[in-house]
Amino acid sequence: MAENMSLLSLEDDLTCSICLGLFENPVSLICGHSFCANCLEATWNDRTTSMFCPHCRMPFSSKPGLKKNTVLSAVVDAYRVKAGVPDPVMEHVEETRTDPDQIKCDTCMEAEAVKTCLTCMASYCEDHVRPHRDNAIFRAHQLSDPLPDLLERLCPDHSKLMEFYCTHHQCCICSTCLQYEHKGCEFTGTDEQRHKQKTGFMDKLNTLDVKIDKNQQVVLQMKEQQNKLKELVLTRKRILEGEYRKIRELIDRDEMEAMLAIDKEQEKGQNRLVSLMKKFNENIDRMSSTKSEINSLLDQSHSLTFLKASVDLPSVVNFEPYNPRINVDSQGVIAHHSSAVGLKEWITKLLELPAEKRIPLLQAGFREPGFCIGPILTLGNQSSIPTVQPNFTQPRPFMPPRHVRSPSPGAPLRAKASGAKKKDPHSKSHANTDQKDQRERKERKDRKEQSPNRVDQKDFEQWRQALQNTFQNTPARLMTGVSVPDGSLAGDGFAKRSDLLKYGTILSFDVRTTHKRIVLSENDTKATVTDEPTNYSDIHTRFAVCSQVLCTKGFSQGRHYWEIKMSSNNFCGLGLAYGTIDRKGPSSRLGRNAESWCVEWFNVRLSAWHNSIETVLENPNPSRVGILLDCDEGSATFYNVKDRAFPFHTFVFPFSKPVYPAFWIFSNGSNVSLCKLTS
Repeated sequence: MAENMSLLSLEDDLTCSICLGLFENPVSLICGHSFCANCLEATWNDRTTSMFCPHCRMPFSSKPGLKKNTVLSAVVDAYRVKAGVPDPVMEHVEETRTDPDQIKCDTCMEAEAVKTCLTCMASYCEDHVRPHRDNAIFRAHQLSDPLPDLLERLCPDHSKLMEFYCTHHQCCICSTCLQYEHKGCEFTGTDEQRHKQKTGFMDKLNTLDVKIDKNQQVVLQMKEQQNKLKELVLTRKRILEGEYRKIRELIDRDEMEAMLAIDKEQEKGQNRLVSLMKKFNENIDRMSSTKSEINSLLDQSHSLTFLKASVDLPSVVNFEPYNPRINVDSQGVIAHHSSAVGLKEWITKLLELPAEKRIPLLQAGFREPGFCIGPILTLGNQSSIPTVQPNFTQPRPFMPPRHVRSPSPGAPLRAKASGAKKKDPHSKSHANTDQKDQRERKERKDRKEQSPNRVDQKDFEQWRQALQNTFQNTPARLMTGVSVPDGSLAGDGFAKRSDLLKYGTILSFDVRTTHKRIVLSENDTKATVTDEPTNYSDIHTRFAVCSQVLCTKGFSQGRHYWEIKMSSNNFCGLGLAYGTIDRKGPSSRLGRNAESWCVEWFNVRLSAWHNSIETVLENPNPSRVGILLDCDEGSATFYNVKDRAFPFHTFVFPFSKPVYPAFWIFSNGSNVSLCKLTS
């Protein structure tokens, strides 16, 4: 208690009369009164005229020098320890120590340094740096902004400021090091090296900023691509679900027809059995009636009437009853069963293959007899078609005639002469007719030997019609890029140009789709490739990657024919495209997507392209090409136009929206022109 009372009495003597708190950094005036240094400075700063002691009002002519009262400061520290009062100065010191960027004055160790002297190797606050600014003695000293690594700038060997940088050893050195250890080395000033290194870091920062921006843009594009990919996946799934649903509907419909055929056979057998049972029951009734009549006579055997009686057996007695064999194995039911078995094995074999290997098989058809439900057609690149060896039981469904073969791309189909007269053995020209038939058979044999892939038009059309009646529109959806000449216009390997010109149309190139390497001229009917890009406006309809152009007209119905003149038939493509074809991406090239079809000359190689599937064709090297588009039949035939039109490829595909004539030209100086159609 006595110690506590003494501490309480001592607290009054250790209290600043300005802030009424314990002294913090106490200073004493010449009058003997003490105050906190900060409190006294704040009091005097508020007065602009006279200065005096805040306690006794003793005036001062000028601001007196303030010195720390070390004895009073020690007493205050001892009191704080005894009374358990925290020292705010130490708390402030701890706070400042936690701030690595704050540099203290090396003289007072309290105020924040404002300058560092590289000559004295010390940092000073505003008060203690004043001699360096006012006194001429310190003018030679080099002042800089406060440096946190002041001690690190001293040479560990010579304790001198390292003001040089050795470019050979890549280290900082002092003047003594330069004279001895690094004598003869190339050197530069630390400031110069710092500026050089700072410039290098800034360049790297700029490079990193550019790369970061590009990566962020790519990430954003990828996120957009993710969303687009989700939409494409949903769209593709809906399309595939629709196709598979149609396949199931076709199979269900065929199954229903097969069940109806069996039901009809059952009804037919039931009717026959009912008819026979009725007939046999009638016979039984007749014979039973005769039996009753005989029994009645037998009962009267003792009478005279019995001797006169006579009974004839009914005629049905001579009819031997039989139980007919009733089954449902009619020709129609067997045909349904056989076709179902064949279709099941065909689909099984097809689905065992990877999806990418099914496409050429669906386009060209399997080459094994009895393994084809679609037209057998040639793709051109036969090595890409795998060999399939089905093992079907008889009868094999959907077998084409044995003489029907796969036509090579563009090979004409020679039609049989229709309506040939029957041979009359009594005719005078019978011998001539036999000779003519022999010549025709020999010519047909020679044609088959010369072109084993040739197809008889009549048999082919009958077979295709039968298949279409069975599977309705399924073959049309499966056949894409098929080489089938148009039967109405392709006669003996060619078509009359006058017949094609009946469907002639006037076209012009669409400048809104023209790539910047393509220049249009002659009223937008001639397209030429140049190296200098044309100053076209950047719009979403313009091709940006491939040098391509579309025409202004699109077609969705009817027949349309146009002709193109090419300056050179290499590195160019002619075809068709939907208006929604991609314009910006790498898949925007004609034939490399599902929305375009084209025949392309790549150097001397001629190929048909659709959905990135290539069919190599025989190159007729045309300079003028005609295209007949039949929207109703879903086909596009390409002709080598001379005095007559020779077809060399036909695309067969279903139209879902209007198609536009499309062109790809690559070689500098090459051009294509839309021809004026004149007979």
